[in-house]
Amino acid sequence: MNIVMAAYSVDLRERIVEAVERRVGSNRKIAAFFGVHESFLYKLLRQKRERGAIAPLPHGGGARAKLSEEQLRQLPDWVAAMPDATLAVLREQLRKKARVAVSRSTICRGLQALGLTRKKRPSAPPKPTPKSAPRSKSANGRWGVKP
Repeated sequence: MNIVMAAYSVDLRERIVEAVERRVGSNRKIAAFFGVHESFLYKLLRQKRERGAIAPLPHGGGARAKLSEEQLRQLPDWVAAMPDATLAVLREQLRKKARVAVSRSTICRGLQALGLTRKKRPSAPPKPTPKSAPRSKSANGRWGVKP
């Protein structure tokens, strides 16, 4: 699961820098007042000093995808041909046919990105789920939580 955090607004950044420059209080108190971490305050001041701007920096990019678009397009065909294939089997198919070695987790993320599920029997009824904790009958005949 990827958690995407939005950058602090330029307005908030300007107010923080202004408070530091006016020496309203210690950096720790200013950070607490604006609800940011003190390390963000130091990062913001360094960015202003080195770049001359306090606008959010662009995203760094992250890791390059292990599977290409072409390789991802092949997965649904393999799943259709072998609906009971495990992730390990699909991984082996990818290694043999596309000549790329990836982990089972990468295969799983690729299938999820394509909207394919791993459920083996789509027509099977859902399993019943317990509504509450199992209860036991006490010595006096009443139902209650087991001691």
